[in-house]
Amino acid sequence: MDLTMGAILSFVIALVISTIIIYVVTKVLGETEGIKTALIAAVIGTVIYIVIYAILGQGLIAAFIAGIAWLIALKQLYSIGWMKSLLIAVIIWILTSIVGIFLPGLTGPL
Repeated sequence: MDLTMGAILSFVIALVISTIIIYVVTKVLGETEGIKTALIAAVIGTVIYIVIYAILGQGLIAAFIAGIAWLIALKQLYSIGWMKSLLIAVIIWILTSIVGIFLPGLTGPL
């Protein structure tokens, strides 16, 4: 895999954007964890999607399995239930999709 400086910079920017979105969404929904937890959630989410897509390829089954795995991660990181982790994930997905329109290629798999 050829990692150019541009690819690394793009990844870091995407990680920062994802972290900020996760942090804001969780704060709005009443969670008390800090930016460090949001960064961990962003990194875990990225790793989950990369691993699942590497194993299963892209498609609905891979997306579904990766999504469930990320819900489990959110549930554990924030000590919340399934419904709240699903609500957080859906809001994050909507916001990252909107950001992706304005900054294509920077929002990553989240």
